[in-house]
Amino acid sequence: MKKVLTVCCIAMILTTLAIAPAEARNTSRTPGGVPAFLIGCCWGLRVGTEWNEGADLHWREWFRIIPYVNLVIGIWDGVECYGGITAHDWAAQNGANWY
Repeated sequence: MKKVLTVCCIAMILTTLAIAPAEARNTSRTPGGVPAFLIGCCWGLRVGTEWNEGADLHWREWFRIIPYVNLVIGIWDGVECYGGITAHDWAAQNGANWY
């Protein structure tokens, strides 16, 4: 029962943060607010402040909130960091909106 409740709560939080792609292009985000608070709580200061600056969360960062999947994503991120990838490399690959 606790797992079901946790998954439902996570789904509700992610649903409130989700913006339709058409709306995302036309929406100017103001810094702060509930989304920035939740992102700062779940993913940390760096991601929360980048959200306030207009950067979006990468799909791998969204998966960090799912139990057990976050371990796989964490190892995957660690392997890429070990390989020497930088934020500038990620921006070149994924677009400047992400980093």
